Amino acid sequence: MEHGKCRLKVNDKVEVIAGKDKGRVGKILRIDNKHSRVVVERINIVKKHQKATDATQSGQIIEREAGIHISNVMLVCPECVETVRIGKQILTDGTKVRICKKCQATIETPKK
Repeated sequence: MEHGKCRLKVNDKVEVIAGKDKGRVGKILRIDNKHSRVVVERINIVKKHQKATDATQSGQIIEREAGIHISNVMLVCPECVETVRIGKQILTDGTKVRICKKCQATIETPKK
């Protein structure tokens, strides 16, 4: 199944627009383009049962972030501080940049 390109990047600030964590804001930790999912910091926390690896270590229940579908998150524009759609623009020097569809501001690629 063919998926569209993801215009979100790791370390982008996004807001959840659907689901149990609707309205919460977090930073993207990982992007899974194959399944169109993103893992967002402190969003969609699930309990994972971890089996004991050897006799000295016991099994435990750990909490970790699970993936959320890309369609359920929107980028928060750093300029207008609202959830926005992302556009692409080619500058005069030939470089491609992401732009905010509301305020037309250039969205920088986040630093790690």
